[in-house]
Amino acid sequence: MTAIETVVDRSVTEALETMMLIRTFEEKSAALRAANLSPNMCTSVGQEASAAGVIKNLREDDLILTNHRSAGHLLARGAEPGRIFAEIMGKSTGYCKGKSGSLHISVKELGVVLTSTIVGGELSLAPGVGLSLSMSKSDAIAVVFFGDGAATEGIFHESLNLAAVWNLPVLYVCENNQWQAYVHRKETMLADHVSEFARAYGVPSKTVDGNDVEVVLDAARNAVDYVRTMRKPYLLETYTYRVRGHMEPDDQAYVDKEELASWKRRDPISLIQSRLQRDGELTQDEIDVMWQRVQQRVEDAAQFALDSPYPGFDEMTTDVYA
Repeated sequence: MTAIETVVDRSVTEALETMMLIRTFEEKSAALRAANLSPNMCTSVGQEASAAGVIKNLREDDLILTNHRSAGHLLARGAEPGRIFAEIMGKSTGYCKGKSGSLHISVKELGVVLTSTIVGGELSLAPGVGLSLSMSKSDAIAVVFFGDGAATEGIFHESLNLAAVWNLPVLYVCENNQWQAYVHRKETMLADHVSEFARAYGVPSKTVDGNDVEVVLDAARNAVDYVRTMRKPYLLETYTYRVRGHMEPDDQAYVDKEELASWKRRDPISLIQSRLQRDGELTQDEIDVMWQRVQQRVEDAAQFALDSPYPGFDEMTTDVYA
């Protein structure tokens, strides 16, 4: 095995554990909501390969803008699950001292500029972040995560056009999970792939299997290299599926059961676990240890948040503009 192959194999294994962490965190979030210990939460169960595969290729100085399904991106970036849980619960130990909830988290020290609950809201700010990087002569890039729902809004086209005209170092990552809240993608757009929209603006793009983390890792590596080197935008579409509802709780009565079952058979974690076992990269015992490690970490994180205090009244006017 060459040195390059060793690095790639390690990246895949690390990405798998990141995916396990995201899945375990999201399922714990849903369980806490069901027990009325946490407020409503939008999860990204089923699309973990996108967050793990893209963010694995970023540098520490790269900046991230994300959306209401942000936990996976935050965890892949290295955020502490306990502080995310605390933020969701409105506790003082959260990243924003409990003021943002799950829908507006920012983590300056990790380069997470913002989480926007407004669909497409992060797209409106991505060109500005890219412009700031260009003006500062930095070779860092901005990465903006959005869904297929945001891609049907005008702000997506305005953002992409401006980034193209001004040659801004922005990587657009569309996590096409087939659902726009409670509406299927096919009801709102005729094209199957959001990547097709980018070509009209002269922006290179690619659609990849968003449930195959190895494919995402490779495609994201090339996309990041392009944006960093050319200082121009690129659109990467990770074609995936949201297997839980829009937000917790949600019985998914509006979802076609056969479609859901079909996508569940292509679970991104099971897919890469089986491949690594088949190729002799990991044993079942090693996989079990990884699951135990992340499950203990998430349980400890949830307890940390539950035990944390709420912010005092003196915090109401701190960290605000007016």
